[in-house]
Amino acid sequence: MSKSSYPLKLPASVKKAAAELAASDGVSLNQFIAAAVAEKVGSLRAAREFLRERAGTAKPKDMLKYLRRAPKMPPADGDRP
Repeated sequence: MSKSSYPLKLPASVKKAAAELAASDGVSLNQFIAAAVAEKVGSLRAAREFLRERAGTAKPKDMLKYLRRAPKMPPADGDRP
């Protein structure tokens, strides 16, 4: 496995929390951050693949037929700008 360096700047509170969690897991802060990034990359790739498969051959314009069937209602109070 090849490795590369990346200077990472974190807010002090985030670094402190990550260091505490790393210590409680018995790993270095570097290992903890590397694992967290790998986990995030994996979940984003999995989500992208899931959505790509779920969409199939659908196109954004295909949504119009469903949107046209939606009830004509004003936005709810919490949804107004």
